[in-house]
Amino acid sequence: MSIFKKALASVGVGAAKLDTVLKKSDYLPGEQIEGEINITGGNVAQNIDAIYVRLYTQYEIERDDKKESQTALIGEFLAAGAFTIEAKEKKVIPFSSVLPYDIPFTIGRTKVWISTGLDIKQAIDPNDVDHINIVPSPFTRGVFHAFEELGFHMKGGGCKEAGRAHRMRLPFVQEFEFVPVSGSFRGKLGEVELVILTATENELDVMLQIDRKQRGLSGLFAEALDMDESYVSLRIHKQELADLKGNLYHLINKYAG
Repeated sequence: MSIFKKALASVGVGAAKLDTVLKKSDYLPGEQIEGEINITGGNVAQNIDAIYVRLYTQYEIERDDKKESQTALIGEFLAAGAFTIEAKEKKVIPFSSVLPYDIPFTIGRTKVWISTGLDIKQAIDPNDVDHINIVPSPFTRGVFHAFEELGFHMKGGGCKEAGRAHRMRLPFVQEFEFVPVSGSFRGKLGEVELVILTATENELDVMLQIDRKQRGLSGLFAEALDMDESYVSLRIHKQELADLKGNLYHLINKYAG
């Protein structure tokens, strides 16, 4: 009977189960994430090699004019080493780790989740999935606010495959679409896309894609050849927030004609 139970446990029937409980659901990039992993033993004792916690998101790729979603591993850490969970035993394992600064914000289509798994040799690894909210830091909110003060409205955002030239840690970039609804750029620009390339606590490397609003036959021709788009890279330091509105205005205005 014991051998039969072990065989069932190896394919997930009557095996150990786990449930991850986070202290909260909203986090900032670079913040410490804390929680507990509740493990309940199955019908037989099982040797656990490790407990891992991994962070994931999805991003969009385009192949042959078709858009597809890919899952990306943002980060992972070891929550516990090897131990044995006895039949019906209950264990609570606390964990904590620091979130990376380049974790994407859960804005628009972007979702972030953690997957907690038990590493068990010769068996299906039980896992638990929990979605979390990643909110912009005050620094990044200040950047978004500068666009709003210029009359832009954030239309949406998402993660897309990064180009090879970006040389980034993650295979994607997160972009935000800003549409001018008032102010100097209304009627002159179609939109401005803000692409976050790299992020730290005190600075952002970003790229702006400035789409001019074209009219008439020449405008259609320019749009077909992507001549109506300009790309500008810049580094924004935290201490520059007070002057950011004016600096963005002069930068965008150079390409708005």
